Amino acid sequence: MTKTYAVIGDPIDHSLSPAIHNSAYLFLGLDCIYIAYRIPSRELEFGIESLKKIGISGFNVTIPHKVDMMQLLNEADEECILVGATNTVLNNDGNLKGYNTDVDGFLDPIRKRKIDCRDSDVLLIGAGGAARAIVAAFSREKAGKITVTNRTEERAHSLIRFAHKLGLQSDYTDLKNAGEIAGNYKFIVNATSVGLKGVGCPISTRNIKKDAIVYDIVYMPVETPLIEESKNQGATIIYGWEMLLAQAMKSFEIFLKIPAPYEAMKLTLLGRF
Repeated sequence: MTKTYAVIGDPIDHSLSPAIHNSAYLFLGLDCIYIAYRIPSRELEFGIESLKKIGISGFNVTIPHKVDMMQLLNEADEECILVGATNTVLNNDGNLKGYNTDVDGFLDPIRKRKIDCRDSDVLLIGAGGAARAIVAAFSREKAGKITVTNRTEERAHSLIRFAHKLGLQSDYTDLKNAGEIAGNYKFIVNATSVGLKGVGCPISTRNIKKDAIVYDIVYMPVETPLIEESKNQGATIIYGWEMLLAQAMKSFEIFLKIPAPYEAMKLTLLGRF
């Protein structure tokens, strides 16, 4: 019997997940299909009931449902509970178990490059759901200090409290000052949507140093303005598509309990750009 998987969110048309997962099923000859399913923000509970009715095997969760989905789970893994959000859900006869692959997805490209995060200072741009997972990731890797910069200071302070709870040093700076002090940080991470569609750079890059690692989680376009400008400064670059691919592979393995075909998924993803 064909197993059906999905990604839920709103908007959802732009999602690359169906292409990535379906190419993996095809490559491995699996009787599975993966669809994009739009659920508007106020209709989450109703949408999930519909998915249960069609016997969905599992689904990924994207904006704006990652936090609200937590209320509809029967159980959650520790990463989910820590971050307070889920992006991968397994359906076992109506019993929904949530996982969060953001932390591992974020760390995967860093580990592939054998970069040591221990005692590193991090400049984190943004304070939304993705930023929480990134703070949890750096806490796991024993980073030094995280400076948070964000458009609204209030949200930044909530993230700083979360970092303190995990035993990380953390402080706030405004966006203008972030560009001035960027040279003091080993990691500069963009966790906002600034740069999407190739428009805008979240901070000034002129003080970014050669030995910095600039990581932009925006994956459309591949070369965001932040990445392009940081490349000119000689910084090491980590692309958003690398995190996206690592997350997709991790959820594939949660769904099917077999290793994900890295090359097939990578070629499909990069082909979409």
